[in-house]
Amino acid sequence: MGRGHWDADGLRDILQDYALETLADPEAVLVIDETGFLKQGHASCGVARQYTGSAGKITNCQIGVFASYVSRHGHAFIDRALYLPKAWAEDPVRRRRAHVPETVDFATKPAIARSMIERALAAKVPFSWVAADSVYGVSDIEIALRRAGKGYVLGVSAKHAFNSWGKAYAVSGTAGSIAEDLPPEAWQRLSAGAGTKGERFHDWAYLDLADLDGGEFNADLSGAWTRGLLIRRNIADGDLAFFTTWCPQGTEVEMLVRVEGHRWAIEDSFETAKNELGLDHNETRSWHGWHRHVSLVMLAFAMMARIRHHANAAPPKKTMRKARAERQH
Repeated sequence: MGRGHWDADGLRDILQDYALETLADPEAVLVIDETGFLKQGHASCGVARQYTGSAGKITNCQIGVFASYVSRHGHAFIDRALYLPKAWAEDPVRRRRAHVPETVDFATKPAIARSMIERALAAKVPFSWVAADSVYGVSDIEIALRRAGKGYVLGVSAKHAFNSWGKAYAVSGTAGSIAEDLPPEAWQRLSAGAGTKGERFHDWAYLDLADLDGGEFNADLSGAWTRGLLIRRNIADGDLAFFTTWCPQGTEVEMLVRVEGHRWAIEDSFETAKNELGLDHNETRSWHGWHRHVSLVMLAFAMMARIRHHANAAPPKKTMRKARAERQH
């Protein structure tokens, strides 16, 4: 893995095409998220004390940013990148020992995510939405997606500011303060989709803040698009989560809720890939070793997604003549 001579990015492109042969759907959601790879030492490329949701704390680990393609046919990873902390990116000795390519510079996680989205657009991957958590919600990603004519549901913090214009009502303030002022009737209970334990119900509130002409961002786009604020409230403890949204005018809140719910697929994918395919069982230390190992695991995951799709497909209906012949036989 670490010392061989083959192109991990070439394999990534192959597995992307392979996955899309089965999963492609113009209404698909591209989900961006990250996961941690716990490490003991300090030699593995990109390892540092940093927060990872995998452990729920700051610990010694690598962080990988992933893009998962989620459609009605199933889901699979189609892109990945190792996050290289600034201390690594600016240390020529560590870079040389880990064989970090000279073309790789420090990039924030949102910048990595934007590069993945741009690669998907350049490869003409069919999708209509992007969903991500609050690490990626405040960045140039929003502008890039508006220019591409893609809708999004991106997490933001409670301190993120929102303002409305061109509406009969005025909304101004942080996401948290806006949520506090909402009347009880603003909330509705909706499912974000089925999980391992059934439908995932939460209380939701949605405010459309402004309607803008798509042509302002891309001359080829027509019609009005709506910028909004989506708020999720946990039924059990009242915990709130906030999302900035962008969608064609008239999009129902149920659709935005379903798009946000697609993020569950990548969380499930991380768990499956680690437990069953060895995603985090990588003992190479180099930049190339990490990307090669992870790309091979992604290919195995895509193969399983393809097999699962075909196994779950409804068998073709038998004609009456064929069924009668089989009974007589």
